[in-house]
Amino acid sequence: MYVCVCNAIRETDLRAVAHRTGGDAVAAYAALGKIPQCGTCLCEADEILDDERMVCCKRVAA
Repeated sequence: MYVCVCNAIRETDLRAVAHRTGGDAVAAYAALGKIPQCGTCLCEADEILDDERMVCCKRVAA
């Protein structure tokens, strides 16, 4: 699923970059070599990043 249509960033792209960066959606976009355009996707992107990092932390703690 595309999260950011302006930059063609998919959910899988965000989940992968969540492990390489600790910042918010803007930092994740930068890690992907992109910058936010219209900005309507940033809240959803932040939620995906938070979700992926939480899942990762639970796996490490187990």
